[in-house]
Amino acid sequence: MRYIIRRLLQAIVVVFGVSVAAFGMSFLTGDPTEVILGDGADRMTVAQIQEFRTKMGFDRPWYIQYISFVGKALQGDFGYSFIRHKPAYEVIAERLPATIRLAAFAFVLSIVFAIPFGVVSATRAHSLVDYAVTVMALVGQSIPSFWLGILLILLFGVDLRWLPISGSGTWQHLIMPGITLSAFSIARNMRLTRSSMLDYMQRDFVRTARSKGLPENRVIYAHVLRNSLLPIVTAIGLEIGYLLGGSVIVETIFGWPGVGREIVAAIGSKDFYVVQAGVIMLALIFAGVNLMIDLLYAQIDPRIRYRT
Repeated sequence: MRYIIRRLLQAIVVVFGVSVAAFGMSFLTGDPTEVILGDGADRMTVAQIQEFRTKMGFDRPWYIQYISFVGKALQGDFGYSFIRHKPAYEVIAERLPATIRLAAFAFVLSIVFAIPFGVVSATRAHSLVDYAVTVMALVGQSIPSFWLGILLILLFGVDLRWLPISGSGTWQHLIMPGITLSAFSIARNMRLTRSSMLDYMQRDFVRTARSKGLPENRVIYAHVLRNSLLPIVTAIGLEIGYLLGGSVIVETIFGWPGVGREIVAAIGSKDFYVVQAGVIMLALIFAGVNLMIDLLYAQIDPRIRYRT
């Protein structure tokens, strides 16, 4: 329980830092009052502008505004989008399922391809298969996601016409953005799985298991792979945050109606309430997932004991 409480406190500190940064966004564009009023400020008197500033609370000290911001956020109130003409929370909540769907598909691709290829590469070290997997991993980590997305659009969307190039609605729409988003994660996890398994394959307990006559598959999966999972699980936990937050570019390229694309549009229109809501909600998901990963460590390796 103490360990869980400590991890919760750490997550709260992270979310607090993100909330401070998100709150500061409203001042990066200048006077929030002028940003919200836009061109309408030119048709208002100084007294009317000051009245609106007082009504919105922008005339108060920044720390009072931050306390009010946090208090409202805890109740799900992130302000009102003056572009979408609806609460900022609703704008993000409408887009969040699409982002989670894309991130989940990319995550599944990463696990399905990275770990098996990493295991094969480690068990056949310095073979042609190992060299091929290594080259794939290097290419996957080197190619920029925006360039890979454009190449996939040109090849499979424009030339071959196999897949839709933008939008959502069917499983075909998921393929190209999912591959683009997961390419780096697949490459990194393949290399991590390979290096971690090669390290454990030289340990004494693996030699002992083989000397007892255990089948090679059991040695690889029950002893080597299980002990190699800790760094992989850590990377996967961080990867979920990357897939959620790093989907901004991918969603923009493929016209995917997710949170990332909405945040980009809100930044362009200076709709900072939507930006604040999107950033904080993604931070909450990221902190929650990493907390779950920390709690899963002992289930993966019984040797781990939580210490206070």
